[in-house]
Amino acid sequence: MTTPTQTQPPFIPLRRSGWATRRTPVWVFAFIAVAVAGVVLVSLSHKPSQSQRASDLAKYFGDVKGGIGSCAAGLHDSENAYGQVIAGDTAHTATARAIFTFGANNCTLAGNQALTDFAGYQVSEVLSSYNLDTADNDVITWSFDSTAVQQDMTAVLGAATPTARSAAQATLKTAIAKLDAQRAALDAIWTAAQKATGASAAIPALPA
Repeated sequence: MTTPTQTQPPFIPLRRSGWATRRTPVWVFAFIAVAVAGVVLVSLSHKPSQSQRASDLAKYFGDVKGGIGSCAAGLHDSENAYGQVIAGDTAHTATARAIFTFGANNCTLAGNQALTDFAGYQVSEVLSSYNLDTADNDVITWSFDSTAVQQDMTAVLGAATPTARSAAQATLKTAIAKLDAQRAALDAIWTAAQKATGASAAIPALPA
């Protein structure tokens, strides 16, 4: 009887390598720990103080006034002129309507460079937690609402009949209510930031 021919190579046990597994040096972990601690310390050292926040908020309020100030002043003038004419000073109707037109245009981005510049305003990182970016958008919306109010004033004075005037006054009343709501929303954000920072700077005054 013959032994069957072997078709596979004989099994040879694998031997473990004599090379030791390389381990990460202890100094690497120490270096990482020191680096992380350094980052934490730097971040803590750059945490803004209460006085810095108050100072930055005062500057922010100044920038808001610079951006919206002439629009707000124009609306204030329009309100005074409108009140005088409605009270019976009809001789100054033409002057009042010119004030409305100027004021309305001055509350648009196309008609007011300062307002256009403010539309791209960036709130400082120190004040990033006070929702001031939302307030900035609301400032621009308030200016648009101011334009609508002054246009509606013009419509009231230009109404040819008592019925037309009554309808124009109702439209104006709605526009003023919208403007007041926008101003209230702005005041709420600014007042909260003022209290949180302890700033003594007055919030921007917007006519209603």
